[in-house]
Amino acid sequence: MMGGLVSPIALAQSPAPAVEPVEKLPRVVREAAACARIADATERLACYDDWSASQPAAKAVATKPEDASNVPVEPATPAEGATPGQGLKVAKVGVEAESVDGCHNPARTELSRFWELEDGSDCGTFRMRGYRPLTASFAMADYVNRQPTSSAEGRSATSPTAYRQAENRIQLSVRTKLAQGLLVPGEGSRRDSLWFAYSQQSYWQLFTGRISRPFRTTDHEPEVIYVYPNDWGLPGGWRWRMSGVGLVHQSNGQSLPLSRSWNRVYALAAVELGNRWQLQAKVWRRVRESHESDDNPGISSYIGRAEFKAAWNVDSDHTLALTVRHSLTETARGSYRLEWLRTLGDYRFGLKSNLRLHTQLFSGYGDSLIDYNRRRTVFSVGFALLDF
Repeated sequence: MMGGLVSPIALAQSPAPAVEPVEKLPRVVREAAACARIADATERLACYDDWSASQPAAKAVATKPEDASNVPVEPATPAEGATPGQGLKVAKVGVEAESVDGCHNPARTELSRFWELEDGSDCGTFRMRGYRPLTASFAMADYVNRQPTSSAEGRSATSPTAYRQAENRIQLSVRTKLAQGLLVPGEGSRRDSLWFAYSQQSYWQLFTGRISRPFRTTDHEPEVIYVYPNDWGLPGGWRWRMSGVGLVHQSNGQSLPLSRSWNRVYALAAVELGNRWQLQAKVWRRVRESHESDDNPGISSYIGRAEFKAAWNVDSDHTLALTVRHSLTETARGSYRLEWLRTLGDYRFGLKSNLRLHTQLFSGYGDSLIDYNRRRTVFSVGFALLDF
């Protein structure tokens, strides 16, 4: 509490002055008190969040302090000899009643905030947000593809390039919500949504001065995603929180003989256990291309046809994640990616930030499109921004 102000939470939990019966108190006070009676902490915070967002008079009160008919009050410390109920102070709720930025609302779970699955985690349409981690890393591989090849005619390099195994990797990834409330506009607080995302990953030969430090390859990946908000209880306290479908194009923007591209449609689902565990499964099917336009035949049998990801928030500072892809064939190709993210800064000194140390180990096919049919192992360490 600052400057003598009181929050609705503190008000609802403090002893009520014995001036009027509860049923005669202002409606806004009765609603806050109802939230206070909820035993579960998460549900109680969600109730307060919804209560705050439902108060259209909050800003008006800030500009018209004389109209205090619906404003919560707090009991002042009574002076010596004062009778109960004397000295009531009007709370200036202009700041306290401001709605929380939904997609960063700590009362909601990570999956709810990330996909804005409900009213309390919604930040509206056409707001720019992060998608995959934005990273800048030093990468060292056991192998670098100096002469890319493909089984398609005219898609193989005719001579090698003197690339080094040590290079810099940069990933940019953003998204925005195009629309919401498409199929579930009236089902309580849930919100379905349509998103557009764009990701770009580049390998930069920063340490190869003798060939002018070129970008060895850059992959571009625009996609459209429809997200449906589930809220189904599962054994062990798990919750199935979302399902979705998507269409994604991936290409390296090169001309022949180094051109690589493909299109996929996919389905995905995600479950969570509080804010500690998240599991996501995705399966896809390649959109068929003609033989003449196919730059990378059989790419699904290398990169895979399905993906499973598990993320564990060890504590507020450490996250571990494992992503596994599989071809779903007897050849059993695919990849795995193990990541560790460590938040930088310290709350005790006010230095906590959204910047994270990002360490990653990748092994398999498809680390980049130009390497779709080459197996390699890459260790990288750098910095990441997860979302904004």
